[in-house]
Amino acid sequence: MTAGHPHPDRLLGVDPVAREIARELYGVAAQAPIISPHGHLSAQMLAANQPFADPAELFVTPDHYVTRLLHASGIPLDQLGLGEAAAAPREVWRTLCANWFRFAGTPVRYWLEDTLARVFALAVELGPATADDVYDELSDRLAQAEYRPLELLKRFGVEVLATTDDPADSLEYHSRLAADPAVSTRVIPTLRADSYMSPDAGVWRERLEALAAASGHDCQTYEGLLAAIRERRQVFAEHGATATDCGVADAWATLLSDQQANALHRQGLDGTITAQGARAYRRNMLFQFGRMAAEDGLVMQLHAGVIRNHHTPTFDRFGPDTGHDLPAVTTYSEPLRDLLNDVGTHPRFRIVLFTVDETAFSRDIAPLAGFYPSVYAGAPWWFLDAPAAVARYRAAVTETAGFYKTSGFIDDTRALCSIPARHDMSRRLDAAYLASLVVDHQLPESEAHALAHALVSEIPRETFRL
Repeated sequence: MTAGHPHPDRLLGVDPVAREIARELYGVAAQAPIISPHGHLSAQMLAANQPFADPAELFVTPDHYVTRLLHASGIPLDQLGLGEAAAAPREVWRTLCANWFRFAGTPVRYWLEDTLARVFALAVELGPATADDVYDELSDRLAQAEYRPLELLKRFGVEVLATTDDPADSLEYHSRLAADPAVSTRVIPTLRADSYMSPDAGVWRERLEALAAASGHDCQTYEGLLAAIRERRQVFAEHGATATDCGVADAWATLLSDQQANALHRQGLDGTITAQGARAYRRNMLFQFGRMAAEDGLVMQLHAGVIRNHHTPTFDRFGPDTGHDLPAVTTYSEPLRDLLNDVGTHPRFRIVLFTVDETAFSRDIAPLAGFYPSVYAGAPWWFLDAPAAVARYRAAVTETAGFYKTSGFIDDTRALCSIPARHDMSRRLDAAYLASLVVDHQLPESEAHALAHALVSEIPRETFRL
């Protein structure tokens, strides 16, 4: 495959009979609008709708999928545009192209080659000899009005796009986008309150002050913090939010008494809280967030089991989201037992479980989704959104929970131009999986066609209450 000419049958399987069926099933979903209910694009960036500065800013520097593998090959992060001594954008691009061979067989290569072809109509293979020419062509295109963020979303057919936002965010930019009749994409916020869960974190007290200012509640008390988060959840819902998100080290949700939680809250404020106390406080907050979700109906997304900022020197120099968050062994069944006994059959409660430990799909997530009406299996995420891992997810989850207890595809991206490539990859993989069921006589072809459409339409809409 060369950039500009990806094979039309990519990811549709190798068996000729199944591949022919997969072509038809992919055709059902290929042009459907994109629903992106979880991602990390900036509402401020979208509202400003300014041209992207250069190809390195667009494709390399902010994308930890790209920077982590280059760093693993011995390339310092400052040569990839990070930090105070960051290399110039053209040099960053040259570094990517000189090391393009290192991405063979990875989803990064698939996404970027697809993006160059689909979005930028470039038919040149990346490499040292073509680096400057491709950089110049991309720069010329990025200067054109049709390559600004909102125009790209419209061209991509993105119907709904969710961002990720702190509870103290004013949502000013969401209001601007919603009020602009020229914006064709429905851009909605997602409340993420992780930074209010860990009283041993350096930013916790600072975030309490910001939340107090946004909500009018005194967050120096535990009860005030809960009241502030409840109020902000309502404000987010009024701005179109249908979901929250939460990233935690583990999925334990364990209720404390108000007296215990108040004591830990005070210890967090005065700096005397222990690691054990902070863990108990976080697990109690996760339980409280579950109860809030049952109250207001916002879909609860839970991302557990990530070892954040594994390399301390890199974190100290370059900050978070720089490629060294790593998977941890993750369980859900016992950790969520108390919460699911409390609200697991509540008609308004809904939780979507994500993992970067793929053994959790068949061991925990699919069985939970196969019993609890509130539990849905989140799409493969991060280390698991490569084609082979997606196929393993589909087989592991579907046989236990079925298609309709899965979330639909989640692109989880900070890279706007990769959105169509990532969704197209998922649609091809689902077509191939459905075709395998048809060929094996487990599914009639007519139902496979209906499922191919449902996986990109009814299922994500229903799961995220869109």
